[in-house]
Amino acid sequence: MVVLAVTWVAKAGAEEKAAALFRELTEKSRREPGCAMYIVHRKQDDPRTFFIYEQYRDQAALEAHRASAHFQDIARGSLLEVAERKEGALYLPLEQ
Repeated sequence: MVVLAVTWVAKAGAEEKAAALFRELTEKSRREPGCAMYIVHRKQDDPRTFFIYEQYRDQAALEAHRASAHFQDIARGSLLEVAERKEGALYLPLEQ
């Protein structure tokens, strides 16, 4: 299992557009065979901040996600027009 935790911040005034893009990315990412979990959270006291928690079967599944058309179109495309990726970190479980 590989876990990816990512924080994005939407540009002022673009919060709802970013949320719509994250909803689309979530729906499509969850259909990937190697995706075990994909949840986007919105910060309670700052609606511009989004936190994504992703789990993939293995590194190959994560790479397949990153190479997918929907990831390229949204995360590497239209999302960059309305938000900025602030932080991303990979994690492995203590026990597998």
